[in-house]
Amino acid sequence: MKQNDIKDLQNRFKFYAIAIVKFAETLPDKLGYKTVRNQIVRSGPSSAANYRAVSRAKSTADFKHKL
Repeated sequence: MKQNDIKDLQNRFKFYAIAIVKFAETLPDKLGYKTVRNQIVRSGPSSAANYRAVSRAKSTADFKHKL
């Protein structure tokens, strides 16, 4: 992957994580939404963290393992 592609994907994941958190903030403050909101905030941005771990792979085999 080219360096520009890597940076572009990192930025897209970052903006996605921010959008997820902003969306969760718009959910009502009712009890039923509280659990959903917490789950969305925890799981949505984790894709950015997972991509970061994959992008730091030391070899092709390590990349596949982390992916």
